[in-house]
Amino acid sequence: MNEVLEISQKYGLKVVEDAAQGVNAKYQGKYLGTFGDIGTYSFHETKNYTCGEGGALLINKDEELMKRAEIIREKGTDRSRFIRGEVDKYTWIDVGSSYLLSDILAALLYGQLERVEEIKNSRKYIFDYYYNNLADLENMEILKRQIIPKDCESNYHMFFIILNSEKEKVYLMNKLNEKGIGTASHYVPLHTSPMGIKLGYKEGDLPITEDISRRLLRLPLYIGLNEKELEYIVDSVYKVLI
Repeated sequence: MNEVLEISQKYGLKVVEDAAQGVNAKYQGKYLGTFGDIGTYSFHETKNYTCGEGGALLINKDEELMKRAEIIREKGTDRSRFIRGEVDKYTWIDVGSSYLLSDILAALLYGQLERVEEIKNSRKYIFDYYYNNLADLENMEILKRQIIPKDCESNYHMFFIILNSEKEKVYLMNKLNEKGIGTASHYVPLHTSPMGIKLGYKEGDLPITEDISRRLLRLPLYIGLNEKELEYIVDSVYKVLI
């Protein structure tokens, strides 16, 4: 991000920071989503803090952008200013749509945000369990464990392992599935997606990214995983790979 911000300042560019999974995570002591001119969070069902769908827009130090975002959120009107008593009636001002979260979904999310550290610590326990108990497999050079860089404070959104080949990844994934353990290979590199290809990119442009994506496997990580289930998952990984 530091390099991106330097480039943006040099050329007068705006930075939109995609921090969809980054709620309550930090880089160099600063919260993700607060580096750029605009930051975005997601509260989709797969995120650490969720209300099923939707998200949040963070606007940093730009009063005019804040005012316009509020209007766009309110179907293109200045209704929020009317509610605050700043105008005697509200009207159509700009483009917009209905981006307001319902009260019920907001309440569901708010209950989790009140327990934000409790949820984070619960996820950390699962992350640490995997990390500590899969160490022997890394020492045997069977896989590599996810690491958290020293400048980063994780929110423990996921835990992944990297196998030595795509074939080994697929084999482990299938065997764990037979044991009732759901895993995910997850992201396809964007530059190799249909849209990425349409934009002129191709396979081979980012060989390291492509290699890692083929060998990466995510293990289950969600609130509610208990010690017995974690033991079963780790034991199953060992039995498949050794």
